[in-house]
Amino acid sequence: MSNSIQNFIDRHFRHFNAAALRDAAIGYRSHLNQEGKMLVSLAGAMSTAELGISLAEMLRAGNIHIISCTGANLEEDIMNLVAYNSYERVPNYRDLTPQDEEDLLNRGLNRVTDTCIPEEEAFRKLEKHIFEVWKSAELNNERLFPHEFMYRLLNSGVLSQYYEIDPKDSWMIEAARQNLPMVVPGWEDSTMGNIFASYCIKGELKPSTMKSGIEYMTYLADWYQNNSETGIGFFQIGGGIAGDFPICVVPMLAQDMEIEDIPLWSYFCQISDSTTSFGSYSGAVPNEKITWGKLEKDTPSFIIESDATIVAPLMFAYIMGH
Repeated sequence: MSNSIQNFIDRHFRHFNAAALRDAAIGYRSHLNQEGKMLVSLAGAMSTAELGISLAEMLRAGNIHIISCTGANLEEDIMNLVAYNSYERVPNYRDLTPQDEEDLLNRGLNRVTDTCIPEEEAFRKLEKHIFEVWKSAELNNERLFPHEFMYRLLNSGVLSQYYEIDPKDSWMIEAARQNLPMVVPGWEDSTMGNIFASYCIKGELKPSTMKSGIEYMTYLADWYQNNSETGIGFFQIGGGIAGDFPICVVPMLAQDMEIEDIPLWSYFCQISDSTTSFGSYSGAVPNEKITWGKLEKDTPSFIIESDATIVAPLMFAYIMGH
């Protein structure tokens, strides 16, 4: 049957979080149909969850115009690309003892829920090549953003000898191909960020070679002003800095820069299981964002309180008409 996923959701997803998923997907598609642009933010371990399979397809379809992600999601898509065959699944992760966890550590396996990332095959393989990109830029007096270094690495083709998955399932390969605008707030809190810091401590690299989070905000401010004519939507997967950082660009421009007539975000959706009653920014319902000058009272807004590893691929399939 054509459009089988879309038809299934239309028929069965009628109430509660299921209905919110369908409504949000329809709203996303409507926003695109009105020539609007969309920011997608990635928190959590979405790359290790292999969201790249559906996310890369969304990028190829032109349904995402800028990404905000954690440093972990930036690097872990590439780690999955080059070390997939050495990953290990631990379906019974809830039953692991502290000794079981130490045994994984001793085998060089870093666990993320039910998936273990291999230290040597992923982290160290990537480190060797990304250091050469960092050092080459520094010797040429270049300063780049974290994602720009990753784009340079991917576009060089040096990693292609290691590919263990179909490159079309890597969202970072597609983002690099498009030179997709991106912000990676708090990049230092990632494996590659820690590695870069270690080289700075050893005197082999300079901190100034890597552009900063403040520079990311000024970059985002320019991008927002240059692309907001038809409206920019905000699709947030998870919470944390990947979402909190970019959404603040609007009140910063309007209130701190005192620029008049800055359009607010024109669509908002968050997939989250965070609880709002604990004072969590990540769990704040869309209405709270109105008081901060991020959303208007009439902005189409949705919150889906569910697992993003289930919800996001279904929404992406619906938006693409599968």
